[in-house]
Amino acid sequence: MTSSVFPLKNPVLRTQRMNLPPMGRGRVAHGLTRAAALSDHLELQVCEECGTVQYPPRDACGNCLSPELDWRKQSPCGELLSVATLHHSNHLYFRERLPWRIGVVRLDSGANVIAFLTDSVAPPTSPAGSERTRVQVLLRLDRAGQAVLVAQPIEELNIDAKDKLQMETGCSPRGRKILVTDGKTAVGQAIVLALLEAGAETVWAGYSEPWKRSSELARLKDIPGVVPVPLDLTDARSVSALGAELGGKVDIIVSNAEVHRTEGISSRPGTDVARAEMEVNYFGLLRLAQAFAPALKGRAADGPGHAVAWVNLLSVFALSNFPSQATYSASKAAALSLAQCLRAEMLPHGIRVLNVFPGPIDDEWNQNVPPPKLSPGALAGAMVRALTDGLEDLYPGDVAREWLARWRDNPKALERELVLGGL
Repeated sequence: MTSSVFPLKNPVLRTQRMNLPPMGRGRVAHGLTRAAALSDHLELQVCEECGTVQYPPRDACGNCLSPELDWRKQSPCGELLSVATLHHSNHLYFRERLPWRIGVVRLDSGANVIAFLTDSVAPPTSPAGSERTRVQVLLRLDRAGQAVLVAQPIEELNIDAKDKLQMETGCSPRGRKILVTDGKTAVGQAIVLALLEAGAETVWAGYSEPWKRSSELARLKDIPGVVPVPLDLTDARSVSALGAELGGKVDIIVSNAEVHRTEGISSRPGTDVARAEMEVNYFGLLRLAQAFAPALKGRAADGPGHAVAWVNLLSVFALSNFPSQATYSASKAAALSLAQCLRAEMLPHGIRVLNVFPGPIDDEWNQNVPPPKLSPGALAGAMVRALTDGLEDLYPGDVAREWLARWRDNPKALERELVLGGL
């Protein structure tokens, strides 16, 4: 936990409205968006005929006019050729954030790209024959959810937390007030601790069924910066009451509460289990969004400590149903569809929606699932890093990444493989 790193807002002053950076992109350019949503690794088009690396994205090779272009991961390293500092702009987003540094970088792959520059990037050396400034180029998402290139010194592992570009493309928990909807589970406790370690100012840990004693929740109460709050996602009045109390204060929401049962369709009669899963996993998220989303959107430009992100803990089973956990998979698929709508509504206000798709987590409901399984601590750490990097989709763990690759390659093959059992 840290003390407040952002200046207190004067409540008399008008809350600013969010002005977004340019949103227009062609369909081909969204290849960069796809890559930036998953990681900050640089991907560019490469011509299958002549091997030329392309920038900006295009429909035909700029060298031989071949339409056979494939997206491939590139080395991020290159030389800074030129620097310009923008001191005036008619675009409202940049006008509010001047000065703004941009530069031309020649990548080691041969492509020249235009990138935003962090404050720590030194200008290129001008004397003839001297070494040029070396930088690394990262893919990030801006406040409009569009891919941009960011250059930083090659020796830096991460963008400085106080850098303007980190503030504009990342969603660091540092100094933020955060609501975690379920602090009683092993995953919830790991998330709370990871957020505090990352510098969160306050973490509200939700708990339902207060009549049940919880030694884990009792331990959280003793940690500075953690405030347990009653929250029952199956009760609209409970959600609305907390929204009225915290909606104007919270900067990040982590929706991690869930009901998880390992049932197939014919494992037991009736729909009680499936209803319980849908009531929390889908309808709970819907109630939460209705109660908190308007306040987050209204605070998207509320000074340096503005509302910044919404995190949904889903499951990789949302992509393709895992038959031995059929109703749970179906509830997460419904939640994924709702989360995509939530992102569509949050995007015009500059709020990042991060969807997390873990494979089996090492908890009581996956006791009979063979390893590899993802520990709660590893999941929480990956989630915090994804927030800091401003990602939109996270697939933590080996199972989730392999599942994603198989689903992208041939979703019908994955469906048939799951019929045979196993992951």
